[in-house]
Amino acid sequence: MQRALIGLAVGVATIAAVQCITMEWSWAVDRAEAEETARLLAKLLNSGRVVIDQNQQLIDDPHKGDKGFTPEVFEQLMIEEFRRRTGIDLSTLQAAPVSVTVSPLAKELLPAFVQASKEVVRDAQVVINQRGIGYKNFIPATYGSQASARFSKKTNVRLKQTTLEPRNPKNTPDDYEASVLKWLAERPRADAYVSELTEGGKTLRVVMPIYYEKECLKCHGEPKGDLDISGYPKEGGREGGLAGAITVSTPLDIR
Repeated sequence: MQRALIGLAVGVATIAAVQCITMEWSWAVDRAEAEETARLLAKLLNSGRVVIDQNQQLIDDPHKGDKGFTPEVFEQLMIEEFRRRTGIDLSTLQAAPVSVTVSPLAKELLPAFVQASKEVVRDAQVVINQRGIGYKNFIPATYGSQASARFSKKTNVRLKQTTLEPRNPKNTPDDYEASVLKWLAERPRADAYVSELTEGGKTLRVVMPIYYEKECLKCHGEPKGDLDISGYPKEGGREGGLAGAITVSTPLDIR
């Protein structure tokens, strides 16, 4: 990949919960700052996916009404998962000094994604708490798509979940993403990413792999071809195997 910059992620960022995002977004950043912020956004999105996955049995319990899985509970679990993955307490983001890993752009965008995620969980409460229905189609991928769409409307930063075997056509990789996924599939699991400049250098696109975790295998594991709870054939994935990637496209100059 001649255009790609391959980096090893070094880790970390912090975040604070925000009550309302109404500001006009404005920034001009260099590639390094945008790259690190994109990497953190991908980790934050994946942290939210993991929280949904860990609570899937509760969400799909047809016998229980109020699940107690509120936006506030989700937020706390997401913050804890992100801290586990990065070593940083997101609730102290605003007090953290600006650094290589906690840039001004990260301080703007990470709280916005937390807020978008909470809004998605808030809007799903009626479905989550409905009795008499098991599978509710509020799964990690659904959450990720909805949170990413809300976040993009506020910030113009685009997040996309993609995989070589997409269940949702919207998650189909383009040629570049497919080449990155194939490249990653041939390598052992690593906290690595691939990036490129697009649109004449105006946008930075970062592709970061996500890997199957134990909870994922209920729907994506063995035996391959068996139908999961949603009616899709299982992919035959194994814990630690490449599940797909999160692509983050960040404009380098918004004024």
